[in-house]
Amino acid sequence: MTPESVYVFKFGREALNNRVIIRYSHTWTGRQRINEIDLRLHKQKHPRIFRTESELLDYLESRLPQREQQEADDKNASK
Repeated sequence: MTPESVYVFKFGREALNNRVIIRYSHTWTGRQRINEIDLRLHKQKHPRIFRTESELLDYLESRLPQREQQEADDKNASK
C-alpha cells in the first residue's frame, strides 16, 4: 500500500480562495487512482466531495446555467 498524494489547484481571485484538492494514490501497476476530489469555493468550511471526475463535471454542468443567468443579470443591471 502506498501513501496518498495530493494535488492542490488554486483558481479565481486571491480573496476568494477557490481550490480543487485531488487526493490520489498509485496502484500496484503504477497507475494513478483518484480517491477523492474536494471542491472548495469562496472559503467554504465543508467542501463538496466527489469520488470521480464525472461526478465533478456533472455538478459543474448543472451549475453553469445559474452562473450564466447571474452574469447576464449583473450585466443588465450595470447598463
